[in-house]
Amino acid sequence: MMKDLIMNFYRTLAAAAFALASLSAVEAEGLKPIQSQAIDLGGLSGVAYYTVESDGFHVVATLAQEGEDGAPVRVKSVLAPGQSVTFSTPRGAGAQAEAVEISRWNDHVLVHKTALSN
Repeated sequence: MMKDLIMNFYRTLAAAAFALASLSAVEAEGLKPIQSQAIDLGGLSGVAYYTVESDGFHVVATLAQEGEDGAPVRVKSVLAPGQSVTFSTPRGAGAQAEAVEISRWNDHVLVHKTALSN
């Protein structure tokens, strides 16, 4: 029963991620509070959003490995102006990692693909 619940959650998450990914053609996009943004890291994908709190912007990302039965991972980070958080997955030797950076500039949050070396 728990496995079915996790699989249903993963399918819903994947469908939302693919739907949002098809809507975004811009390299760096600005988010509004609670607006979700797809994250695609190759075999790992999910969605991210943020809320405005008194101690900063709370960024929440939920990621799951495609085609796996494992539970999704939820990561939360609090960003002050000028701060960022990067999500990445390693690639083969000598290849650049798949990476997405979520950054806060004053009252704006941007999501964009970025290059990282292994």
